[in-house]
Amino acid sequence: MRIKKILLVVALLLAGLQTTTAQCKYRNTAVKPGEFLSYNLYFNWQFVWVKAGTASMSVVKSNYKGQPALRMALITRTSETLDKMFVMRDTLLCYNTLDLEPLYYRKGAREGKRYTVDEAFYSYHNNKQHIKLHRQKNSGEHVWKEFNRTACAYDMMSIFLRARSFKPEHWKKGNRINIPITDGAKIINATLEYKGKTTVKGDNGVKYRCLQLSYIEKDENKNKEKEIVRFYVTDDAHHIPVRLDMFLKLGVAKAFLSGTKGVK
Repeated sequence: MRIKKILLVVALLLAGLQTTTAQCKYRNTAVKPGEFLSYNLYFNWQFVWVKAGTASMSVVKSNYKGQPALRMALITRTSETLDKMFVMRDTLLCYNTLDLEPLYYRKGAREGKRYTVDEAFYSYHNNKQHIKLHRQKNSGEHVWKEFNRTACAYDMMSIFLRARSFKPEHWKKGNRINIPITDGAKIINATLEYKGKTTVKGDNGVKYRCLQLSYIEKDENKNKEKEIVRFYVTDDAHHIPVRLDMFLKLGVAKAFLSGTKGVK
């Protein structure tokens, strides 16, 4: 299942990302430490929408190896009903500098009987970004890869922090942007397509004016593109994800914003 991605692909809102240099700093104008977002997850099961679980996302001020940092966490879990068919317990974590440079990322994913761990370690020297990626497979095998880049790459947690401060006033319907994102022990070029504005009602009963976007991945073997998620974020300075439509192998899943704390 791709639920581990559902709240994080919104990170690709950073359509104006400049990738000509490894200067990865960016001014934070949207995310306030102490912010907490919660979501309800639903799955279409034989033409009936059932609640599949919950998710929560939080940001606090912390430190990483003695350096002031923002710590962001995402926790997703399936409901007791869905646990009988498929158990999911995902915990994702990242540390970024106060200027939103990625420092560390970890994803521990229990999906069914499988458990995997992904990590990314970032460092910067001579205007270049060094990334060390680690994946622990379900078998216990460890895979390590290293990359030296002049253009910044991000995990989906750190790009989310940066994307929230982006200003999309000049977006046009149909615009497409490619952005490098770490995925396991590799770096992929994900695509974002802007599809205009609409109004969406959250599970908290509030209606939001939203930007509508599509997250797309390319199947290199079939040379075809596949829409993974259609998502909706508030059309304001905070870009909070309100609804996500996920196109899974087993059907369609949706996530709706159910509550917020510490958000203006």
